[in-house]
Amino acid sequence: MQILTVDIGGTFIKYAVMNEVAKIGKRGKIPAPNDTRENFFNAISKLYQSCNAEGIALSMPGVIDSARGVCVKSAAFGFNDGCNIVHELGEICKCRVTIENDARCAALAEAKFGALADVADGFVMVFGTMIGGAFVENKSIRRGFNNSAGEISFTGSGSGKIFSAECSVPALLQGYAQIKNLSTENVSGEDFFRAVSENEKDALACLDRFTRRIAERIFDIQLIIDVAKFAIGGGISAQKIFIDSIRDNLKKVYAASPIEFNRVEVVPCKFLNDANLIGALVHYLRDS
Repeated sequence: MQILTVDIGGTFIKYAVMNEVAKIGKRGKIPAPNDTRENFFNAISKLYQSCNAEGIALSMPGVIDSARGVCVKSAAFGFNDGCNIVHELGEICKCRVTIENDARCAALAEAKFGALADVADGFVMVFGTMIGGAFVENKSIRRGFNNSAGEISFTGSGSGKIFSAECSVPALLQGYAQIKNLSTENVSGEDFFRAVSENEKDALACLDRFTRRIAERIFDIQLIIDVAKFAIGGGISAQKIFIDSIRDNLKKVYAASPIEFNRVEVVPCKFLNDANLIGALVHYLRDS
């Protein structure tokens, strides 16, 4: 069995052809068409035609009703709002198609093969342009009544801003750029973590404030859902000091609590940038 797995991002569409145990063959990426539905479908159908695959497994940002195959709402691809992508793409490509939210795909990958494989319940937070969230309950995704369980990007904070406005990767870099009087375009993740590794005072202070907010959010979520582990994903999770700083700040949050609670474990995701592709495959195979 060979399945075309597709991870649709705001800038690029990443793809890989995988077998049923997630062994990757052909892989690559193309620019993501974000203008019309027709161009969106054409891009994916061309990928399928170029691959020796028998089906398509999609990972996509937004509120996704995976049971019906419908993109309910997607900020990045609003032209697909209300579209039954599974049906329409299946008609074009004449093959079986499945679709799932990107953070939920990451969670499925980690629950099946990765950082959450040894627990029944966990929560995945994926840090990128926004912040993806997914609740794994008894090895399955808890979707919620409106298919929006885990959408932590849009949760509020004490400052009045939504969570992703304060704790997305762009927010971290923007905060550092402002302190250094630089334009945001001139500060990359590599630049920031290089400064951190050199113990630059401003960079360390930015990272500490950033991970303190994340730790506070983990504490709040944990009190509500009480899982065994939080798995942190996205490219930034490859930075050990980022994970360590979250853990250190979480200890401080627990210590400040008036009631003593058992502390939840925080771990990095295993699959990083491949998590959405692998999770799309897991969803495809589960749904078969």
